[in-house]
Amino acid sequence: MSKKTIMIDMDEVIVKGRFTDFLNQFLGGVDFEKLNGFYRQDLIMGQEEAFRKIYQFKNLYKNDDDTFIPPLPHCIETIEKLQKYYQIFIVTSYIWKENVIDAATNLKNKYEYLRYFFPFIDPNNFIFITDKSQIKFDIGIDDRPKNLTNCTQKILFTEFRNQKIPNEELLSNGIVRANDWQQVKKILIKR
Repeated sequence: MSKKTIMIDMDEVIVKGRFTDFLNQFLGGVDFEKLNGFYRQDLIMGQEEAFRKIYQFKNLYKNDDDTFIPPLPHCIETIEKLQKYYQIFIVTSYIWKENVIDAATNLKNKYEYLRYFFPFIDPNNFIFITDKSQIKFDIGIDDRPKNLTNCTQKILFTEFRNQKIPNEELLSNGIVRANDWQQVKKILIKR
């Protein structure tokens, strides 16, 4: 019997990278309550080129001392345990979705990060794509509801941008919320 597939998002689900730090530096502080949209990039509308010139080649997944930012608590051990029962895919999008060429450095950084912390996952199971709704999985774990469209079982990983979505709305769309990796483990490993 083949294993069910799980799509796991990277940014804000596996790791909280430095994009928010860079936004704070660039804008002199960020009030996320004023963010009406879902994309943090919306905060720099009209200033995209100036921001990109400074930050486009910075590594979102390393500290200033060149060490990797650790994954979220219990992430590695949970994914390693999930791999015993499921086929795992890490599916992550470009930061600069409008310009894939500009994203090349970031994709390399993402790949190196995933290889470092998840050597037990086949690198062929790392998928870099802008529109996740183009691919279908049995189970999806993401911080954006729209990325769970083509998944049978949908787990919304809580993040500041989705905290205000009412549970009734999530349930009506077949989505279950998980606040951390311990909750993901409870949902997916019933053994």
